[in-house]
Amino acid sequence: MFDELKPHLGELRKRLGISVAIIILMFLICFSFWQPILAWMIAPLKAVLPEGSNVIFTGVQEPFFTAMKVAFFTGFVASLPVIFWQFWLFVAPGLYDNEKRLVIPFVSAATLMFLMGAAFCYYAVVPLAFAFLIGFGSALFTALPSIGEYVGFFTKIIVGFGLSFEMPVVIFFFAKLGLVDDKALKDFFRYAIVIIFVVAAILTPPDILSQFLMAAPLTILYGVSILVAKAVNPYIPPEVDEEATDNEETKKED
Repeated sequence: MFDELKPHLGELRKRLGISVAIIILMFLICFSFWQPILAWMIAPLKAVLPEGSNVIFTGVQEPFFTAMKVAFFTGFVASLPVIFWQFWLFVAPGLYDNEKRLVIPFVSAATLMFLMGAAFCYYAVVPLAFAFLIGFGSALFTALPSIGEYVGFFTKIIVGFGLSFEMPVVIFFFAKLGLVDDKALKDFFRYAIVIIFVVAAILTPPDILSQFLMAAPLTILYGVSILVAKAVNPYIPPEVDEEATDNEETKKED
């Protein structure tokens, strides 16, 4: 059994190696521009900070490690097309020839959906969430957010939204493999809503508005995923399938 897995493990190691190498390369490039990238990242926070407040650091090593976090996050996002491409090459041997041609649409759609999720988070969720959180205690406390904690929180929520928006792409892939169909997704809808709100509660700040801003588009994307599954792998009722089989047998007899 191990001998059968060795070629797959070797292929997996190769794809992971290429993905890690491109992330490191993009990290080194982005590290040269970490200051303007960080300025873009903290812009939503500075926009809602009250007068007299500012972003600070509390440890001598914090600015350096923050710069590394910023460069790694940006390098990861910039490497996504290559990462998705390597993932497709890993699973391609198990696909049909006509499915292998979908590599460009898959890579483009996966990258686009991640960027859409990240953009929605940055321009819609982050400003409202930070305005609520900063303003909540401003009458009693002075806001002096730590840059290291902020960057960690910012990257977590951006990546969370980006990955969440990959739902239609993932469903397309599973439907292509015959693992799901539109009926299965419809039957699972009530449970999916619960899971969506739980995920939203984990990935977003602890306020109802932020959770809803994540759960609402995810619910819409789940509906889009049902349509994707219906187009790729529609559910065929057993009686319809049996009638089609009977018709084929009748034609063969004639």
